[in-house]
Amino acid sequence: MAGECAPEGPDLKEMGEEELWELINDNRHRISLGVRPCILIPYLRQARVLNEMDEDEILSCHNLTNRSMRTSYMLDLLRSQGRNGAVALLEGLMIHYPTLYTQVTGRKPSTEPSRFSGLIKYSELTEYLVRAVTGMQKELQEARSEAGRMRQRCASLETEIGQIMEQEEKSRCLQSDNERMRRHLCSMQHEVTKMKDEKCDVYVRYTSAIEEKSAVNMRLNDLNLQVYQLQTELRKAQTENEIQRQCSLKYSSQAEMRKLQEEVMSLRCQLVKTEKLDPAREDILAQDLVEALESQSQLAEHLRCYREEKEKLHSEKQGLLDEKECLGLQVRQLTLDCTMHQQKSTVMQNQMRELQAERDQAYLSRDEAQAVIARILAEKDTLRCQLMEIQERVFSLQARRCTTAPTRPRHSSEGGDIDWKSPRSSCDESSFPHRRRLCRMDAINTMSLSPCNSECEDDASSIRSGDAEPPCPESLRRREELLYSVSSLNIEEADDILDDFVFLPPNELRKDKKTPRVPSFYGCSTDGFSRTSAPPFLMRSRPKAIRVSGRVLTISFQGEALLGQLAVVGGNKSGVFVHQVTEGSAAHAVGISPGSQIVEVKCYQNQKALRMVMEDSTLEEAMWALGQISGTCQLSLRPRQDDYEALLQQLQSSETASGDSFYVRVNMSVPAGPNGGLAVSCNDILHVTNTRPAGTEDSWYASQVHPCQQLDLQSGTVPNYYRAQRLLIRAIEDMSFQTKKSPKACAWRGVTENKEKAVRIVSTGRQGRNPLWVSVEDEKTKSMDSGDTSAPKSCVSLMPYTLVTSYYPPICRPVLLLPTVLGRVLDKKLAGWQGFQLCEPEVLSPSEHAARLQRAEILEECEQGPDHSYTLQGVEKIMKKGIHCVLPLGLDCVRRLHRSKIFPIIIFIGQSARSARKLRSKLQRVGRSEEQLLACSRSEEPLLDKLPCLYHSVAPDSWSDHNTLLNSLRSVIWEEQKKIVWVEPDLW
Repeated sequence: MAGECAPEGPDLKEMGEEELWELINDNRHRISLGVRPCILIPYLRQARVLNEMDEDEILSCHNLTNRSMRTSYMLDLLRSQGRNGAVALLEGLMIHYPTLYTQVTGRKPSTEPSRFSGLIKYSELTEYLVRAVTGMQKELQEARSEAGRMRQRCASLETEIGQIMEQEEKSRCLQSDNERMRRHLCSMQHEVTKMKDEKCDVYVRYTSAIEEKSAVNMRLNDLNLQVYQLQTELRKAQTENEIQRQCSLKYSSQAEMRKLQEEVMSLRCQLVKTEKLDPAREDILAQDLVEALESQSQLAEHLRCYREEKEKLHSEKQGLLDEKECLGLQVRQLTLDCTMHQQKSTVMQNQMRELQAERDQAYLSRDEAQAVIARILAEKDTLRCQLMEIQERVFSLQARRCTTAPTRPRHSSEGGDIDWKSPRSSCDESSFPHRRRLCRMDAINTMSLSPCNSECEDDASSIRSGDAEPPCPESLRRREELLYSVSSLNIEEADDILDDFVFLPPNELRKDKKTPRVPSFYGCSTDGFSRTSAPPFLMRSRPKAIRVSGRVLTISFQGEALLGQLAVVGGNKSGVFVHQVTEGSAAHAVGISPGSQIVEVKCYQNQKALRMVMEDSTLEEAMWALGQISGTCQLSLRPRQDDYEALLQQLQSSETASGDSFYVRVNMSVPAGPNGGLAVSCNDILHVTNTRPAGTEDSWYASQVHPCQQLDLQSGTVPNYYRAQRLLIRAIEDMSFQTKKSPKACAWRGVTENKEKAVRIVSTGRQGRNPLWVSVEDEKTKSMDSGDTSAPKSCVSLMPYTLVTSYYPPICRPVLLLPTVLGRVLDKKLAGWQGFQLCEPEVLSPSEHAARLQRAEILEECEQGPDHSYTLQGVEKIMKKGIHCVLPLGLDCVRRLHRSKIFPIIIFIGQSARSARKLRSKLQRVGRSEEQLLACSRSEEPLLDKLPCLYHSVAPDSWSDHNTLLNSLRSVIWEEQKKIVWVEPDLW
């Protein structure tokens, strides 16, 4: 063993102070990053190089925001201890961080006593090493058990992954079958298409035949009409011929007769021609008609055959479609199963990571709780010691006063000896009198705290009496006041302790108790107590008593149906005041009067003590808290009559509706309701001025806020927090139901992109309490909660409203363009304009980088290398010039800038496939593609709702090319610069 632990570096015992600290400072960065102060401090305390105050300052100082800063500060304190501090630090590293010890000193760690410097005794060192080894063994066993559970978990996950792979193989087979059936379906569709084409040709031929038939019919009708016309003309000619023949008998002229004969002959020739022509044409037309009828019957037969074939193909197509639908359902089911298994595996991995993070957080919380408990116990011991010293001083002063008090001579029968010895004898018997017993009280009347006593109004002109008679109680009281004023300088050191106590003179104790049995400070009886007054007692007030703490009075009484005993007004801005008190009630009996502000309420529910802080609560919260009281309660009241009267004047003059005033950000869209309901949209800012408007129980009275000035615009009622929370949950359920009901996800996505944003999912995160509701603490678990920095997951709830704080930005705010891929393209173009400048990275050395990283001044690492970083100083330097700083960074820098009170203008440029094609050439210049831009936009858009501030979104169809986009961005920046910045508290 000794051979294995042989030192490889120089002997630390032979090294001087400067050499040791030079060795530590060379590895200071490594020690600051790898050491937890809460682990080393117990050893350093035992080595007496750190005291309790140093430990409290290291672990509880608000300026030390991270572990590296606490470790660095601990090294600075050890540096002031000289060589002992360095040796104790290296020994602590050798015990708790052996690997780091070897890296710092070059020596192998060992727990042999000879390797220690002797700062701790051998027995204490052995005991500490045993405790350290035991703790390490417990942690090792826990780590091994955790590793076993993780291995079992990994084995189960591997089996599930194997099953998923098998199901994936089956899904691939089904996909191949589906492809084959799809190809067969395509071939059948091609055949059906061919048949449709042939059918169309038949229809065309049939249509042409029908047209020819109609043309033949029209020609036949024309011929019939011509025949009818010729027959009519023939009849007319015959009639005329008959008339002329009759007339010819009358004419004697042969010339006229000859002309008539020639005309008759011409008419006969025409009639013969028509009679010869009509039968031929009729035969032709009849033959054409027969041929047309035959072709029509053939076409009808073809049409019937085609219809039969069509019905067969339609039935085959329907069967193929049914088969395709069944296969599609099977493929969809298998795809959903694969997706579900993948999600399960992802959730399991996330749960494993969360369990590891919770385990680390539990270790940190345990260490912090132990440190806080140790500090509280030490402070309690210190305060007890101070209290004991103060009481000893008071009693010693009282004893000194008794030794110097004038005594009355008593003449005995034996001649002139002093016989009044009871006070003197008690002082002689014990120079240091025993401590008086603390007496408790049930209740103290405020009038009984007055030092005046009406029964004692003797003619004592001074504090010290010059008469031979014993001093009266009034003289003793004045002496006590003088002694109290002399010792007030010492008592001021323990003001924090005495705030919870009440000084009570003995005569008040006799009033409160029927048979007083107070032991005499001087050893005398109770009868002698009236003549010699004891020092005032330090009384600890019980819950059923008035406690005077500054100007706050704690009153205990029976608070059954408390809202029936008193009425309240006010709110979070003015405070909650008692407005009316019912006469004859318990609240009226204990002296509660209007004009007192309710600071705190304590009560018991289900055998648990609850504490409700109401200094900053709204009127709705206050009435809810007071309505929860049943049984004995304690009210902490602060008299503020002037503020109460001013509030009443404002209420009577209608300047304000109540004492409430706060601003919230709406996380859901609410339509306008009846009776003056205000319509609000998601991300609107509301100014709530009344949480209990008249006539409604579940509404707030609020106003919309002007974006550039803190002025109220349209006013109306909105749902209160818990009704809005139910509406938010219902809206989310409706959205999820519509998403499941929609057959295609892309269709739903297209609908939601065109609509206005409906909800914004925000939860209380790791906060233990709701920031918009009254603070309720369980006193039995308060000590446990103070050490645990993380709240259980059951505290997480959806928040329909979020509290916001207004900030008026400087002249020029930084500009952050999103998505990040598009921001890299537009940053240089935007920085080329007047009034804009691109933020450049700074070159930092490793030590300077580590120092700035500890001070949280590094915004983001640069892609050029590890020594290039974007810092807060670079942003502030550009802002001091009065120009906009263009940030080539991501979303992670927003919270870092907010911590430094720098609020950037965040502009998100929405993307679609069409808008991405417009930027194709610009993206190719920086080595990016359209798919990367769309993926970056989809990944960063959900993160915008988690930001604690508002942002501006540019629609993808609001610009046509690169230049119009830059012009629209410039106008958006000018508009956003004029607006007020509303910032939420960081819930995570």
